[in-house]
Amino acid sequence: MSSSDRLIRIAAALLTDSQGRLLLVRKRGTESFMQPGGKIEPQEEPGAALLRELREELRLEEERKSLAHLGTFAAPAANEPGFTVRAEMFRLVSDARPQPAAEIAEIAWLSPDATATVTLAPLTRDHVLPLWRSGR
Repeated sequence: MSSSDRLIRIAAALLTDSQGRLLLVRKRGTESFMQPGGKIEPQEEPGAALLRELREELRLEEERKSLAHLGTFAAPAANEPGFTVRAEMFRLVSDARPQPAAEIAEIAWLSPDATATVTLAPLTRDHVLPLWRSGR
């Protein structure tokens, strides 16, 4: 298996509300909280993939113009040992009320001044939290 076979391409959101809280999600049957988002389908644009995932997993209807691309980040996959996730990360500020759906078991809001008391996926811990806290 080549290294590209062990790569999972995703689109994910650094999603905050107007109070600056960060939204995290946990999928059914897993321990780690992570960014909302998911796998990018072949020939799918990353922003479109993220909007699709937000609709399917959280019942959020957002517009493409609301997404600001923050860059591409890689980290070990939280739920698939031996795999790496490569995330196209987008900032989204929304006061819509997410509703867990599809494979999402739980959502959590993290306040800017709080320390995470839940298990975090490597991408969230190593890249998203520093981005969020830096205000970038």
